[in-house]
Amino acid sequence: MKLKIETNFDKRTQKSMSTWIQMIKAFNAIRAEELRLITRCNLTINQFSVLEALYHRGDLTVGEITVLIDSTPGNVTVVIKNLQKNGMAVVKQALHDSRMRVVSITKDGKKLIGSMFGEHAANLCSCFSPLSDEELQTLFECLRKLRKRRKNGKKN
Repeated sequence: MKLKIETNFDKRTQKSMSTWIQMIKAFNAIRAEELRLITRCNLTINQFSVLEALYHRGDLTVGEITVLIDSTPGNVTVVIKNLQKNGMAVVKQALHDSRMRVVSITKDGKKLIGSMFGEHAANLCSCFSPLSDEELQTLFECLRKLRKRRKNGKKN
C-alpha cells in the first residue's frame, strides 16, 4: 500500500527519503539471503565477516579486522574469542609490537569458509541478477560515492 503524505519537503528531499527506504529494504532482503547460508553453517554474520577477511587477506590485527568489517573493537574481540573457542582462529602477539594481537585463520576455519564461499558468492550474484551489468556498475559507483561522502565528512 502506497501512502501519500503531505509534507513541506521539496521533491529532492522526498526522493532522498524514498530512496533511503528502498536501500534499507534491498539491504534487508539481501542480508536475509546471506543469513540463510551463514546460520546454516552455524556462524553469526560477524563470525562470517571475520573468517572471510582472514581467508582472503591473511593474518590481520584486531584493529585491521575492526576497520574491514566496520565494527567495534569490543565486538570484534568477542567474535574472535568465540572463533577461537570453536577452533576457527588463533590469536598471537605481534612480533613488532607486543601490544598488538594478530589473528590467524586455522585449517578448520579455512575449510569452513572455503566450503561455503562459493555458495555465498552465487547467492549475491543471484540477488543482483535483476540488474544489467551496466546498472550493477552504476549502482556500485553511486554507493561508493555515498560512502566516500560519509568517510570524508562532507555535507551537501
